[in-house]
Amino acid sequence: MNSIADRILRQVRARGSGSVFTPSDFVGLGSRAAVDQALSRLCKNKRLRRLAHGLYDYPRVHARLGALAPAPDVVAKAFARETGSNLQMAGAQAANALGLSTQVPARSVYLTDGPSRRVVLGKRTVDIRHASPKHLVAPGSMAGTVVQALRHLGPDSASAVVDAAAPRLKDSDRRALANGMKQAPAWMRPALDRIVRQASG
Repeated sequence: MNSIADRILRQVRARGSGSVFTPSDFVGLGSRAAVDQALSRLCKNKRLRRLAHGLYDYPRVHARLGALAPAPDVVAKAFARETGSNLQMAGAQAANALGLSTQVPARSVYLTDGPSRRVVLGKRTVDIRHASPKHLVAPGSMAGTVVQALRHLGPDSASAVVDAAAPRLKDSDRRALANGMKQAPAWMRPALDRIVRQASG
């Protein structure tokens, strides 16, 4: 029978380089203590990399730069799986995802209904912040990204957000935005309504 370490490595390789995971991703392979021990051994043998407490990756390797940092989205989603929580990118990253900013923020901020966590990845930081339900409109969807970009950019940029967001929304996103509109601040609702109407048109 293959060892737990062998089975972990097989699963990780199947996900591909750049994948990020926590011990709970391997809960079916053995006890938590056995999984932790196997992960420690794989890191010691440089088959995997430990990013932070309880967080590991199978890094992408560049010919000249060596092992690369994982994508912030992948890190944040690993924590969301660990805690069974909802997740939504926020702030400058949400604006960047809609093409409203060309700058890649050094700090990637996510909102969650789970616990907060911060991970430093070289020069970049993944900051996962617990938020109240009113700040999590349609989490994990493009509709949620639109709300967070608008919140970040403010009322003066509402028209730009409307123009960028409306063509990107699927019917499911439009419905999610319409259903979650009451959770958004009052100043934001006219812009969200315009996005829903333009997307449906």
